Amino acid sequence: MSQPSCFHCNEPVLTGSQFITRINDVEQLMCCPGCQAVSQAIIDAGLTNYYRFRTEPGSKQTALVPEELSNFSAYDLPEVQQDFIQHRDQLNEVSLTVDGITCAACAWLIEHKISKLQGVASVQVNSTTQRALISWDATQIKLSEILNQISQIGYQAAPFQVDEQEIKSKRDGRKFLLRLGLAGFATMQVMMFALALYSGYFTDLDTEYRDYFRWVSMLFAAPVVFYSAQPFYFSAVRSLLMGRVNMDVSVSIAICGAYIASCIETVNGTGEVYFESVSMFTFFLLLGRFFEQNARQKASVSSSNLHKLVPLTAQLKTDEGFDEIPAKRLAIGDIILVKPGDVIAADGVIVEGESAVNEAMLTGEQMPLQKALQSEVFAGTINIEQPILVEVTALGQDQLVAEIIRLQEIASNNKPKVALYADRFSNYFTAIILLIAALTYLFWYFYSPEDAFWVTLSVLVATCPCALALATPTAVTCGTAIMTRLGIITRRSGIFEKLPKIQHVVFDKTGTLTLGSLSISDVELTADWSKDKVLAHIAALESGSLHPIAKAFAPYFSGELSVSNRQSVVGNGLSGTINGLAYRVGSQQFVNGTSIDEASTIVWFSQGDRLLAKITLDDEVRPETSKAVSQLREMGCKISIASGDNSTQVAALGQRLGIDDVHKGLSPKDKLALIDQFQQQGQVAMFGDGINDAPVLAGANLSIAMGSGAAISKNSADIILLGDNLSRFADAVKVAKSTGRIIKQNLFWALGYNLFIIPLAVTGHVAPYIAALGMSASSLIVVSNSLRLLKVRL
Repeated sequence: MSQPSCFHCNEPVLTGSQFITRINDVEQLMCCPGCQAVSQAIIDAGLTNYYRFRTEPGSKQTALVPEELSNFSAYDLPEVQQDFIQHRDQLNEVSLTVDGITCAACAWLIEHKISKLQGVASVQVNSTTQRALISWDATQIKLSEILNQISQIGYQAAPFQVDEQEIKSKRDGRKFLLRLGLAGFATMQVMMFALALYSGYFTDLDTEYRDYFRWVSMLFAAPVVFYSAQPFYFSAVRSLLMGRVNMDVSVSIAICGAYIASCIETVNGTGEVYFESVSMFTFFLLLGRFFEQNARQKASVSSSNLHKLVPLTAQLKTDEGFDEIPAKRLAIGDIILVKPGDVIAADGVIVEGESAVNEAMLTGEQMPLQKALQSEVFAGTINIEQPILVEVTALGQDQLVAEIIRLQEIASNNKPKVALYADRFSNYFTAIILLIAALTYLFWYFYSPEDAFWVTLSVLVATCPCALALATPTAVTCGTAIMTRLGIITRRSGIFEKLPKIQHVVFDKTGTLTLGSLSISDVELTADWSKDKVLAHIAALESGSLHPIAKAFAPYFSGELSVSNRQSVVGNGLSGTINGLAYRVGSQQFVNGTSIDEASTIVWFSQGDRLLAKITLDDEVRPETSKAVSQLREMGCKISIASGDNSTQVAALGQRLGIDDVHKGLSPKDKLALIDQFQQQGQVAMFGDGINDAPVLAGANLSIAMGSGAAISKNSADIILLGDNLSRFADAVKVAKSTGRIIKQNLFWALGYNLFIIPLAVTGHVAPYIAALGMSASSLIVVSNSLRLLKVRL
């Protein structure tokens, strides 16, 4: 009889049923306490899907030390990390869902706590989406240690996973509704007694009956104070423990202070009680945050929607035919069948068939793109016309859809300067309000002691800077949402401020104004070589290059010729050795030291000093280029072309598009000098391919790269146009202007409201429950105003 196998590591179980973990409601045998502890940690961490979709058994865990058996240890397992960790520049990167974030101060708290840990390279927290993007060196610190540190300051964090996040959101939503419902019910009961007392209905009753209703009101208000208002207390305590004062501090003081004072007056049977104000204040606060959370979910372009576009299964080609398997079990090099109407399950290249593919979900462009052999296709896009066979080239976090989500996460975390100023001011503002409240209490204590408490309570409640803290994050999140929907990815901070200021736009030619898909139109031989031999040698030299010219020769690459000593001279060409002979391919100046104007793109090829061939290449202008140039002119922008191409084709293109300022034959250094010259007159935006133009892109005030699929992660630009549609840049400027306008409106309203309400509250003209209603309404107005951005028509 064979031994049962460990469900985690697949080793034989020799310990009977001593170690068991319940997985998906089924008890599974484990071989040792290590495997049992790790499997339980995986389940506790909400990573049950690991066992559902894994392709290999986990590693045996007998060597576990006690500290590795923590609640977060499962996140350190390589087999688990592959689902949510991205490796970039020798660093690990993860997007975390953080539970407990209520305002910008919470984000600041987490950022400053985690950034001080050794090994953490960067941390960005978005208070709107309640997520954190963290990069760290895995050789210096583990992910579990980072999660433990976040837990120690009162927040619960876990890697963002779509299914688990949705389940958690629904669970948290139900809990929040319970708090809100309880506060609403208690408020109705307490207000019923309060209105009767205030109206004089119980005037003729004895004091003992009046006190009886006070005791009943205290009991009804207790669950509101001790349960419904808990989130405000936790946030305030976390802030104070880190030496900061956030908006929930004043809220907590108001709730607890009013309730305790009312309890004392109830026990003593004297003075005024504020149970109805406490209940109503808490209810309005919770109601405001309920609507605010719903608005945040709309404001955040749910990156989970992109995740959901990737199908769960794929048709894998096998020796027997095609098998339907979980998409997570695919491996690099697998061949999958994609039928018409099916969604592509992984990034890859077409190895059989031709079809049209709808990439609107990634680029915002609705027109399907024709795909032929060796064309790249991406997970989440839809095959339209014919069945195709696709060879898988990327999986999981290496896929384009995952890269877009990460870029979107970075974009939503990038705060404009005005947002940073607002966050800093809101923190100081809270401290100022506490000081004003203290002074208000002292004044009223000597002027009218019986009114001192409720006036101070109104000051604390009415001036809570919630709207001020929400003014910029919600608007930026909405603006980022629209840009992502249009296929525009922002990668740097300050984009919303820079875009409206652009006065001069400079275009590279090849791959930017033109499609970059050069084709060979003519081969003029100057020696006794055949055309095929010339093209095969050039293809060998150009192999591995990402330059558009190299792609024109790619079909002639056979792999039979071996190249050594390959060197690339940026903006000029390539040199290398084949079979012991030195060859050069590139510009005429680079190949034989002379240069003349050409009417088209020319590539020269030589062996040593002997010229062998002259190849003419043609490039097609992008169909939307003329529209983009017209839009930029209407916006008042000056337009120039800065190209490394030395042919007269550059001037011809400029004349065709109506661009008079044309500069050709520029090296990267020359382009950078030209940009520096333009910057003397105003803000300059530069369009390029993001790789060869890296120096000039870095030198421009704003840089825009064409999204070239697999090369997207290599772009160093501020903005990436996923659909390669130049006219989207004008849309980006419009979105940025609208976002800036909304931010200013939000700040004007938030500051105006506080400046208006402070004098009224200090002078005793605002009742506590009116203050609560006004504060909640102010926050809702700011969030709703930001949501208007989502309705912008472009």
